[in-house]
Amino acid sequence: MIRIILVGIALLIGGCTTKSGSYSYQPKPSQKYPSQELAMSSSNVYKANGDLHPTMRPYTVMGKDYYPTVVSVGDTFKGRASWYGPDFHGKQTSNGEGYDMYAMTAAHKTLPMNTVVRVTNLENNAQTIVRINDRGPFVESRIIDLSYAAANEIGLVQKGSAPVTLEVLGFEPGGMRSIDMKRVAQGPKQSVMNAFYVQIGSFERFEGASYTKQKYANFKGYNAIIKDTEYNGRRLFRVWLSGFKSEAEARDFISRGYFEGSFIIGE
Repeated sequence: MIRIILVGIALLIGGCTTKSGSYSYQPKPSQKYPSQELAMSSSNVYKANGDLHPTMRPYTVMGKDYYPTVVSVGDTFKGRASWYGPDFHGKQTSNGEGYDMYAMTAAHKTLPMNTVVRVTNLENNAQTIVRINDRGPFVESRIIDLSYAAANEIGLVQKGSAPVTLEVLGFEPGGMRSIDMKRVAQGPKQSVMNAFYVQIGSFERFEGASYTKQKYANFKGYNAIIKDTEYNGRRLFRVWLSGFKSEAEARDFISRGYFEGSFIIGE
């Protein structure tokens, strides 16, 4: 089984060898969001200074890109679950914690760290609740890697894998080592972002922003808007394209190269 092992939270490019072979973790450059509303210190998506949290940056494993994304309470997913245990006990997980095979945790490729999910084994209807604190499993057909304790709770240890459903229950504050369902129920219902934009320009003079907005007023079906912001003590007029229904749609738009240096803004 292939796992990501991070050296601290610095997210340096590194390599690891396991019984399944070797791989390297290649984090993408951090995105900085200028809006202070996004700089939520309690967020699992952003750091206090507005940087995208390191564990939410796109990353590459064995040549495949993965894009951590935001989710809402009630979202459900289907796939196969597996588990990992003694070989990784005590090693560092992707969010910097030490892996404890007896804790109720799990690895997922894209869910925000500290997302709390209910896992239902579709073969026996047994359920367990876990907190995401690691990345993986990097096997195409599997969507979650459970700790030994969680896997044992739903009868998965002996068989190794089983079809499951995942239901997002909420989000624990960063750094919490146990799941407090009362705290989860009273917490946020979505991991921060509700809308996605693509920034195509930034101007100190309103005239430049206004011209750009008019030029791209209805570009490829997306509407241009102006955001009046302050960043590093300077007033900046930013031009964003709106109308993207998801982060994936915005990412696909950027990949077409219409605007050099464009990037995604989440609100």
